[in-house]
Amino acid sequence: MCVKCPLARRTAPFTKEVSHEYPVIDHAAAIAATEQWLEKAVIGLNLCPFAKAVHVKKQIRYVVSDATTPEELLEQLMDELQLLADTPAEQVDTTLIIHPAVLTDFEDYNEFLDVADAALEDMQLVGELQVASFHPDYQFADTDKNDIGNYTNRSPYPTLHLLREDSVERAVAAFPEAEEIFEKNIETMEQLGHDGWDKLFPQGK
Repeated sequence: MCVKCPLARRTAPFTKEVSHEYPVIDHAAAIAATEQWLEKAVIGLNLCPFAKAVHVKKQIRYVVSDATTPEELLEQLMDELQLLADTPAEQVDTTLIIHPAVLTDFEDYNEFLDVADAALEDMQLVGELQVASFHPDYQFADTDKNDIGNYTNRSPYPTLHLLREDSVERAVAAFPEAEEIFEKNIETMEQLGHDGWDKLFPQGK
């Protein structure tokens, strides 16, 4: 049975909004910003209680994609899926593909997630790996774009998160009431508010 990461909630289509446009940045800067977000938000606010262990053990692989088209990103995604499948979890438990130059519009990004799932099927990796989603303009279905709850999945750059099913299953089994993580995260963000988020990330990242 496939166990989804609690943060891997998919959204429904909505009216397209103008998204951020990112300048070309170096790989080190993208990774640094993503690590800061991971430490301050995902771990610091306990949005994902499973993240701290792999971070401390340095089992997260950070990949910055130079892709400028969805086709190029798909090719790299498939390479990274295969690499993760072939690598022992003790070395790399999870992978973050950061792609600043493609799918910066959230609706386009959201549609690409179906392509990612199709790639998992084609590679016969369903049940072994899954893809979770983070984006600067992340918006859950039936929410306003400015709802603070959306910030649980708002990363500095568009990011595809590759996870192992086994790791997610073990983490869920070890965490009491794991099915309530999503609701608790919304409560955390509502208590934090936009002002609290801006204090964590004064530069918007």
